[in-house]
Amino acid sequence: MLDWETLCQTCLECTRCGLCETRNHVVFGVGCREADVMLVGEGPGEQEDRQGIPFVGPAGKLLDDMLAIIDLDRNTNCYIANIVKCRPPRNRDPLETEQDACIGYLRSQAALVRPKIIVCLGRIAAQRLIDENFRITRQHGQWMEKNGVWMTAIYHPSALLRDVTKRPETFDDLLSIREKIKELGAQV
Repeated sequence: MLDWETLCQTCLECTRCGLCETRNHVVFGVGCREADVMLVGEGPGEQEDRQGIPFVGPAGKLLDDMLAIIDLDRNTNCYIANIVKCRPPRNRDPLETEQDACIGYLRSQAALVRPKIIVCLGRIAAQRLIDENFRITRQHGQWMEKNGVWMTAIYHPSALLRDVTKRPETFDDLLSIREKIKELGAQV
C-alpha cells in the first residue's frame, strides 16, 4: 500500500488513460485523511479541473450546505474524492476504461482513510462501488455493508441543481446518514 505522498505524486503523473491529455489539474481529493466518512463522486467538472479541488462551483457549494446539515465539513471531518481524477471532456460520464484506469487510486485512498461510511454521490459512483446495476432513483438512501464499510448513495449535487424536486428525498437520505454516523459511533 502506498503512503499519501507517493499516492498523490503517482496520481499527478498518471497517463493511464486519455483524460491526462486534456486535464489542467489532477483532482486528487480533499479533507481529513483519517475521516470516518468518505464521499465519492464520479469525476471532476470544469471548475474542479481549473482549481484541482473536488466539488467546487455551484455543485460544491450545494454539497457543502448538504454536509453542514449533518455536521460534516470538507476540511475537518470527512474526505472527498472521485472515481476518476481527471475531467472527462464536456463533463460526460467517465468511460468504463477511464474508471478502470483510476479505480486503484480511489481504493488506495479508501485504504488510507479507512472510513466507516462511504457515501456515493450519484449513479456512476454507486454503480462502481456498490452494485453495477444500482438505480439511483430507486435505491438512493439504502444501506449495505461491504468489506466492513457501510455504503449508501445519494443524488449527485449537480442533479439536485437541475431537478429541485429531488431535494426532499435527499434531505431524508442525509438524515439517514446522520443516524448511521451516530449508530456506528463515527467521529464528526
